[in-house]
Amino acid sequence: MNVGLVEKSGMERNSAACAMQWSIDLEKGLRSKIPGQPSEAILDFGPRLRQWSRERGPTFVAHHMFDLIPGEDRLFANAIFLRLADAFRFGDEKIRVSVAKVFLMEYRSREKRKGYKGLLSKGRVSNSMELLSRVKIVFDNGDVCSRALALVIFGCWADFAKDSANIRYLVLSSMVSPHVLEAKAALFAAGCFCELSDDFPCVVLEMLTNLMTSSETLSPIRLAAARLYAKMGCSYSTATRAYKRGLKLALDSAEEDYQVALLISLSKIACTSTILISDQVLLCMQSDSTVDSLDLDKLSTIAEDVSPSPIRSMSLLAILVLVDISYKFKCRRERGSVLVRPSPVPSQVVSKIFNRISFLVKSLFDPCHTDSVVYQELNNLLNLLLSMVREHPDLDVLVLDQIFVLVRHLSRMNENVMSTAQIDSLVHESSNTDQGKSATIRGKLACKVYSFLVTYLEDLSEAGSITMPVFEKVKLLVEHVCECKLLNSYTHTLFSLLLHSSVIWGNISEESFKLDGNSGILPHNYSIEHELITIEFAKKLMEENKYWPAYKAGMYSACQGAWFTCTFIFQPLIAQVRSDLCGCWIKSLLQFAHSEIQIMLFHLTKQDSSITVRSETIKLPLRYLSDDQDEMDHDALYEPCYSKVLLSAYNSICSSKEVLDASATSGQMFCFQRWFLSLRAKALRAVVDALETLGTILSGGSNWWVGKSFVAEFVLSFKKIAQLSMQLKRLAKEFDLFSASFIDIDSKSSKVISALALSSSLLAFITGFALFIPTLPETLSGLKNSKTNLQAHLIQNLAGRLCHADHEISSKLCQLLDVSEHQRINCCHLQLGSQAFNLACEARDVLSLCSYAVSEVARLRSEADITHNEENTSRVIEDGIQLTLKILEKWTQIPLRTPKYFFQLRSCIGSELFAVSSTKNPDGIYVSRGYQLSLSLCLQLRNVPPDLPVRLAKFYCMLYCSESFQEPRPVQENNEQSKSSRQAWETDDMVEVNARLLHYVTHRVTNNTNGGKSGCGIDDCGFVNAFVCVEPNERWQGFSSCLLDVSRFPAGSYRIKWCSCCIDDQGNYWNLLPFNAGPVFTVE
Repeated sequence: MNVGLVEKSGMERNSAACAMQWSIDLEKGLRSKIPGQPSEAILDFGPRLRQWSRERGPTFVAHHMFDLIPGEDRLFANAIFLRLADAFRFGDEKIRVSVAKVFLMEYRSREKRKGYKGLLSKGRVSNSMELLSRVKIVFDNGDVCSRALALVIFGCWADFAKDSANIRYLVLSSMVSPHVLEAKAALFAAGCFCELSDDFPCVVLEMLTNLMTSSETLSPIRLAAARLYAKMGCSYSTATRAYKRGLKLALDSAEEDYQVALLISLSKIACTSTILISDQVLLCMQSDSTVDSLDLDKLSTIAEDVSPSPIRSMSLLAILVLVDISYKFKCRRERGSVLVRPSPVPSQVVSKIFNRISFLVKSLFDPCHTDSVVYQELNNLLNLLLSMVREHPDLDVLVLDQIFVLVRHLSRMNENVMSTAQIDSLVHESSNTDQGKSATIRGKLACKVYSFLVTYLEDLSEAGSITMPVFEKVKLLVEHVCECKLLNSYTHTLFSLLLHSSVIWGNISEESFKLDGNSGILPHNYSIEHELITIEFAKKLMEENKYWPAYKAGMYSACQGAWFTCTFIFQPLIAQVRSDLCGCWIKSLLQFAHSEIQIMLFHLTKQDSSITVRSETIKLPLRYLSDDQDEMDHDALYEPCYSKVLLSAYNSICSSKEVLDASATSGQMFCFQRWFLSLRAKALRAVVDALETLGTILSGGSNWWVGKSFVAEFVLSFKKIAQLSMQLKRLAKEFDLFSASFIDIDSKSSKVISALALSSSLLAFITGFALFIPTLPETLSGLKNSKTNLQAHLIQNLAGRLCHADHEISSKLCQLLDVSEHQRINCCHLQLGSQAFNLACEARDVLSLCSYAVSEVARLRSEADITHNEENTSRVIEDGIQLTLKILEKWTQIPLRTPKYFFQLRSCIGSELFAVSSTKNPDGIYVSRGYQLSLSLCLQLRNVPPDLPVRLAKFYCMLYCSESFQEPRPVQENNEQSKSSRQAWETDDMVEVNARLLHYVTHRVTNNTNGGKSGCGIDDCGFVNAFVCVEPNERWQGFSSCLLDVSRFPAGSYRIKWCSCCIDDQGNYWNLLPFNAGPVFTVE
């Protein structure tokens, strides 16, 4: 592929392909007569050199794709280095400084010094002696500054410069130079040599000892020499000698800066040896005269004394030590160790943390303090508090009490501040600046407390520690915040949402409320009632024209499943947005909320009638509640009007997705959102079809047989139910794939999606109830033939999820399987993305449904086994239908919680595939009939953020083709035309194809198969396929080659389809969304 084809395809060129142009650009810049242009051209090459050095040398495939000659990149690299060396030799001081900066930039970007394989490594520099000689000329004939710059360059070139005796002598002799600049540069170069050489550190160590003990050595040189000790850890013997000598120098010295530098260097040396680490820790602790030995008991006493200190760093460090000691004492107790003194009680540590927080909150209102530093320490303290609670869940009520005291203290403090401000305004007519700042501080602090409470309650939920006392404390805190007039409406709205959270209601049983004399309502009704209060706060927020806080409140409401609040907020926001794209986004959110409201309104019982009355007061739009719903019998779930409600909700979801589809300017926009809405629509559509089919069966009564045969209509209905069951099972797998397709997804969103996958698996299991009846009529022969296989698949799909979330339910479910099928359930497969196994509150309702459904299906199956007659079978089938209807009803009653990632609108991470054939035909890819197709491939990641939370280790790609993929004619595609017109989730075989790729990757990982980067063959479906495995470079590119066996394809043009994935450093599997269509090849 020539340069034109590379640019046309959109494939990013790597450094090797850019080397010639970079060489030309540098040459032009150095020859320029414009003042400052040569220096600017040199500095411009710095980032390029850094990137180039981080990339591995191009493979044969990369040479082929970029049309490079083997060794071409090395030729241009050496030419560039020679130009830079000449510029350093003949240039002025500014040029020389620029050259040194370029090489320093590359040196500092190296991840590791030893084992360095970059562009300036010994094996990749061909003319090293020529480079060294040109820089040495400057050292021999230049001034002090020139000699220092030359020494810096020698240090950056240490990988090949260390082998030159002349250069080693120059470095060693310059270490004793009387000029500070030259001596410090020599010490830098010596440190670079010591990191790579085995013998050089021994010589340097002797010179360092003499240099640092000499009275003639200047203080800056002595300090630089102390830092050089950190570079002496190349071997154990050298490190030990350096540590002992450095330790003696540190103990004998009285200079504080010198001691600190030595202690830091000694700590770095100690990290290279487990033996030296303990000695260094003891040394650091002995630097404090109050500590005689490394003893946890004494450390605890010191930390408790220091923690009230007003000095920020010292107090935070002391609290950190207390938290760590508390954990270590806990480990001691668990091991049965004898404690010398009572350990710091966790409650005391919590109290000290809150005392420090209160002190910081008070300091925020002092204009002499820097807010950013205080907020940073507050975040650290709250994170420490969370870590304490995770280790000691019994601190739940205590922490809530302390939070309440903190909020009350904040309120009273602000009242005092306001009173003072009011007096000042009466006397001096002061401005509102201080009051505005106080309001801002209050808002920030309240948001931090809210975020802490959300995470805190989720941790308690996972530990099963949400109790009535915890609920009462949260309720009291929320009421206090909402009654505080100094806090804004946004804060009131957020805190009121806490009592709507499923974290609270999903962990408290109805029996607990019946025992509570202050509460005479059920949890579900209470959460709906409380949402009306939240809407009243949101109403005030909208009246204040605070649209951005209102949008954030609507976002949090959607994540909690508070759809009435969402509708109330998003409805007026449509008229306020000024961007067409933002308007479409808000409109889509509103239609999404309307869809969920329709389902919720249907299930409101007569006890919830107050919501209709109160909604008139707050103007909540309930026009979607039709007359049919008011008159509906809620027990008759198979009535057409119930399906009508769900169908209307389905249409609203589809409309929401269509709005985003129309507004997306590229396939990457709103990718997560559109796919999520598509999955929700599929689930609702399947439930609607199931209700209609079950309604058809029940409407015919119990007269299902004519003789010993089923009525034909019922046969079709049961077969349709079986098909729906398989669709729902596939939907559960698509949810898994969906969660694994967004690498930067947060854990909370992943848990929500995993809960939705579990619910889809449950629906698949329960709609296939007929498969668990052993006495099905012979008329259903088509269903019975596949009954055993389908039944096993449904159970395995559900049991595989439950074995991580609830082992007891999973065990009961496995009892429905034949003995031969038990071994096929695998709970420990390769993890998909950040797949959440601890679903906690996100799936608590679904887990309850699973337990009920499994028990009831087991009971029905036992009843069917007792007697084998038509009457008993008819009754069991009817009971099974009623059970299915009940499960479907309860499933629709579970409020949908939107993943937090749904509101992350940046472009998602995906991949593009580029391919060329061995013929390098500029018109396309061609292969002669009867031959295999040889392809060179490049897999390129797109939209990778710099703060990616995981490290990607390997890419995998599967290419597949069939004669049915024939294109009508050869198409010359540019970069835009090659973009896939259909989204990945819209293809019919997406789940199945990714399952095959997952199977291939799992086989390689579990069998530790590293040999062979590709494989090809023909699968059971008649597809020709090829698998490749590549390791990404710094540009997120991977190169490989493969063979596709298209020898049997007739003449014509064919589209190659593909999918890809990656494995991170934790062994998690991530699907990569394809951003372009596969290549087209022509058989001649």
